[in-house]
Amino acid sequence: MSQFVDEAALHVRGGDGGAGAASFRREAHVPRGGPDGGDGGAGGDVILEADRNTASLLSFRDHPHRRAPSGGHGSSGRRHGSSGRELVVRVPEGTVVATREGELLADLAAHGHRWVSASGGRGGRGNARFLTNARRAPGFAEQGEFGEERWLRLELKLMADAALVGFPNAGKSTLISAISAAKPRIAAYPFTTLEPHLGVVRFREHELVVADIPGLIEGAAQGRGLGHRFLRHVERSRVLVVLLDLANVEAVPPDEQERVLLDELGRYRPELLERPRLVVGTKTDVATFEHHGLAISAATHTGLDRFLGALATLVVEARAAEPVAEPVVVHRPRPSGFAVERDDDGAWRVTGRPAERAVALADLTNAEALAYVQQRLRRLGVERALARAGASEGDIVRIGLVELTYTEELASTP
Repeated sequence: MSQFVDEAALHVRGGDGGAGAASFRREAHVPRGGPDGGDGGAGGDVILEADRNTASLLSFRDHPHRRAPSGGHGSSGRRHGSSGRELVVRVPEGTVVATREGELLADLAAHGHRWVSASGGRGGRGNARFLTNARRAPGFAEQGEFGEERWLRLELKLMADAALVGFPNAGKSTLISAISAAKPRIAAYPFTTLEPHLGVVRFREHELVVADIPGLIEGAAQGRGLGHRFLRHVERSRVLVVLLDLANVEAVPPDEQERVLLDELGRYRPELLERPRLVVGTKTDVATFEHHGLAISAATHTGLDRFLGALATLVVEARAAEPVAEPVVVHRPRPSGFAVERDDDGAWRVTGRPAERAVALADLTNAEALAYVQQRLRRLGVERALARAGASEGDIVRIGLVELTYTEELASTP
């Protein structure tokens, strides 16, 4: 079974915020101690971090769920709950993060790039926070918020100095095994390579990372032969090495091979044709076609030093011209305000963080807490918005996990 996984689904959930405490000082000689409930701690964030020591997305195939720790609850004596620790999930360099629908969220291109994939919930406030001149003994506190939760789609695009591109059975795997310690599967039939391989090549003072990309066929840019899955690994390579099979069993001339390969690269990403590239003839030991450019035989090691010298020169030049990589993150601020809509059963639903935060109290059977909620919702304009939407006396209103009854009297209160 293959151990290289370049696509995976990931479910992330931030830690829940801890609940605030509702308590009062109870000490000798303090007959009427004030509120001293502490706040709950914030839940931990789930952070994706690019790591050069992580080779593939294999760890998510059978275990796709990651959840950060929740915050601790507040307690008496104004003791606040501890915050949940962030959960760092390591992914390979070159991992692209998207929604399940394919909308780009982040591109973690280099080692150390980080992105918060799921935020932890805020901790609830203890009753000491609700002390005012008019409210001397608040007997209620807030619950913590739930952590953010969602499914993500991860896609790996290999990071390499050079990518070997050629027809199936063009000698890519033989070449990478000859110039590095990589040991890909090699056999004399097409599509031996069904997954990319990375090899570290040391030549004189240079160290290069070379990727063996599965063979491309005509129509790969349209997805033929799993072309899209193979071609995406070419995108991040600094240099392209186009291998032309000089002993092609289907008698395709080298010039025609080059035309087809460049055409497929251009169809997939036109900018790939502007990438530095080295065109190399392979299998000179059994060649049936002539090639007047650079030519090698990986089997006999003929021409490898010349090839590696030319490749190292191109890679060094490409590295020098490359800007410092920065994480690409699509910032989408959380929607502000709230919205009113109708549920299927006719009840009203109010969505939005301010409104949901307003009802996040520990005990809404407490008359004082209920009055506080009504005051908060009125200030936010929720009751007036319900009236404009057509709510009438006695309707059910859902906000978060709470169900309230709508009254026209409250909606008309200034």
